Amino acid sequence: MKTIPTTEAVGAILCHDLTRIVKDEVKEAAFRKGHVVQAEDIPVLLSMGKKNLFVWDLGENMAHENEAAEALRAICQGSGLRPTPVKEGRISLLVQEPGLFLADQARVQKLNALGEIAVASRHSGFEVEAGQMAAAFKVIPLAVRREKLAAAQAIGAGRPLFEVRPYLPLKVGIIATGHEIYAGLIKDTFTPVVRRKVAAFGLSVVAETIVDDRLEAISAAISDYQAKDVNLIICTGGMSVDPDDLTPGAIKATGAELVCYGTPVFPGAMFLVAYLGQIPVLGLPGCVMFESRTIFDVILPRVAAGLKITPEEIQGLGLGGLCLSCPTCSFPVCGFGKGPAYWPKEAVS
Repeated sequence: MKTIPTTEAVGAILCHDLTRIVKDEVKEAAFRKGHVVQAEDIPVLLSMGKKNLFVWDLGENMAHENEAAEALRAICQGSGLRPTPVKEGRISLLVQEPGLFLADQARVQKLNALGEIAVASRHSGFEVEAGQMAAAFKVIPLAVRREKLAAAQAIGAGRPLFEVRPYLPLKVGIIATGHEIYAGLIKDTFTPVVRRKVAAFGLSVVAETIVDDRLEAISAAISDYQAKDVNLIICTGGMSVDPDDLTPGAIKATGAELVCYGTPVFPGAMFLVAYLGQIPVLGLPGCVMFESRTIFDVILPRVAAGLKITPEEIQGLGLGGLCLSCPTCSFPVCGFGKGPAYWPKEAVS
């Protein structure tokens, strides 16, 4: 730190706040600590009685907090995010359009482990809306060594730490199973729930079928949807382990690759995920029909964003997989479905 004449301070960095006082009018910090003095600031500073300024002498090996924040932005900002202007060494990333926020927790932790760097974000796998804040970062001191920025850039090399995947305009086919519905003995109250939930992500239901509790009938309906260019197949009913619950076997009989039948999530333990080629096939347990939030609400936005569900992801949902059935539901702003770091390695179109 050093003292220099104000008239020679363009480009210098202030070491402390400078307060401007006008009697009965204003008393405020006209210039904040860390401000880089501009040519237009000189007359104002002189009018405040500042003939000399106390400034940082950074040297070539130090980067100002604003410069460091821009370096962190280049490391952190991925698709679907826009930065705020840098202010006091901090930049926030805002969501550009609705989608699924993704964060690489392992690399975020490595950045924070460097010291003097602070990176914070929402949980990975969080549903976000346009304009919401997704992440923020800064360096803690007024200036940081360039070697540390170089180490941060090495951690970030190859892929941004944060991104938002927009929801895809998927075409959905719903297959409702159950003899009692097929025979007209009771009304299908499951399909309307599914329609409402998929519509929340901009997905369109293009086909609905009610089939009897016969393995061949369920398999045929699934194969028919595959031929009709449906992007997402959802089966309701017949998901328990009772002898007449045939939906899981029918899905498997189509040749679909099973990801999971059963999840460590409550409600939703009997949930099924499979892929028929590139088409996700979801088997929904009965709880989806009457519980406010279930495993379906956790997985649906990920499928809607074009992400491929993996066994490892399902296994990791146990931590945070217990819905507390709060009197006033705040999902997704709660712990339900927010398990370990979720950073997909592949996606399906």
